[in-house]
Amino acid sequence: MRRMRRVKILATLGPASSEENTIEDLAKAGADVFRINMSHASHAVLAETVTRIRSVEARLGRPLGVLVDLQGPKLRIGSFEGGSVQLAAGENIALDSSPLAGNKTRVHLPHPEIFEAVSVGDRLLLDDGKIELRALHVGGGAIDCAVVHGGKLSDRKGVSLPDTLLPVGALTEKDHADLLKALESDADWIALSFVQRPEDIIDVRKIVQGRAGVMAKIEKPQAVERLEEIIKLCDAFMIARGDLGVELPLETVPGLQKRMIRIARRYGKPVVVATQMLESMIQSPVPTRAEVSDVSIAVFEGADAIMLSAESASGQYPVEAVSTMNRVAIAVENDVNYRSIIRAQATEPEATAADAISAATRQVAETLDLAAIVTYTSSGSTAIRAARERPSKPILALSPNIRTARRLSVVWGIHCVATEDAVNMEDMVDRACVIAYQEGLARPGDRIAITAGIPLGTPGATNMLRIAFVRQDGAGSS
Repeated sequence: MRRMRRVKILATLGPASSEENTIEDLAKAGADVFRINMSHASHAVLAETVTRIRSVEARLGRPLGVLVDLQGPKLRIGSFEGGSVQLAAGENIALDSSPLAGNKTRVHLPHPEIFEAVSVGDRLLLDDGKIELRALHVGGGAIDCAVVHGGKLSDRKGVSLPDTLLPVGALTEKDHADLLKALESDADWIALSFVQRPEDIIDVRKIVQGRAGVMAKIEKPQAVERLEEIIKLCDAFMIARGDLGVELPLETVPGLQKRMIRIARRYGKPVVVATQMLESMIQSPVPTRAEVSDVSIAVFEGADAIMLSAESASGQYPVEAVSTMNRVAIAVENDVNYRSIIRAQATEPEATAADAISAATRQVAETLDLAAIVTYTSSGSTAIRAARERPSKPILALSPNIRTARRLSVVWGIHCVATEDAVNMEDMVDRACVIAYQEGLARPGDRIAITAGIPLGTPGATNMLRIAFVRQDGAGSS
């Protein structure tokens, strides 16, 4: 189960992929982390799905990550008398607080917080941005709007507000209940939707209390404006390009993706590129050339992980989609230009012993042509620092904590093994060499670099670098 690529693959589970044998097929095809979307999953489905993933994990003998994606606030209009209306540019329509069925001139908007926040001139995007309205007058429990781009508008379509900061947190009552259930089910990552401000992350961290990693989904213009503040507070983040493309000009999203990946590298935070990566594979067994190029760009830029949504959750070819993404990633990472592009995006290490050791480890491993870099990591921070350097050599992370091993399954380049902590320096060298040999990362006669925090088991205290020889019996000497 050792991957032949550095970038990780997230696969969303759903009706097409919820059975245990399919989950196993997805893992064998290349899925490292499984996403459960709480927009479509009940608590019973969540618990059952996690149980199936853990069963597959035990059979394969490799840590698999579980990401629970919270729904976030869902803003929707009400219903129409005939189920839908046709709006034309230049017409007017009011969004109001009356629960009566709508028509061409008005429709119910069951969200009082929007009336309080919208200002004259703000845009209101309906049905994933297909219809654009602009606020002309706000007051008296109604927003009078001009239709900028018209079309067919039907019942319960979503509302996006790219110009408006809503006075609501990212965590709804449903999200809070889902979050508690996810923690009870031992989820490894919690993805938070609708993040607008750093306080949204703080609110969730208070509940999670370190029991899972907190992943911020960047999908709102308001989050982009405070991007670095948000990234500093979360454990990882997701570039949710679908929603970003609705609320921001489409042409700005590729540049924003590149900028966010580089910020992630600077702060040492894992970043996931998501949405519509192999969209055509929902119905087709092969992707378009443009989709292959899109996946390739994310890999070339050094993203930690790339994600499949409907392709694996409800598509006709879930295993083929993962297999295709796996092959594309391997091809990119073997491309003659890949290493130079990754190195060009490197950032200077921070002025800490841990960062300095990680940077030195990469340089030593590449200069001496070592077989692998082995990191002992309790909390995961040592391994993440090693991955931030994007070394050309494999990274083997050894952790006594299975939850840390699972959480690291989303991080670039890390092959993680759950093992007992070393008892002393000699045991640390031997254990590193034996496991590197067993996992196929080093052969007798090879040398490996070992990093750890001394005293052993101290979270985040990377302060040691050693070079060890793998002996004929698989053990090591330094």
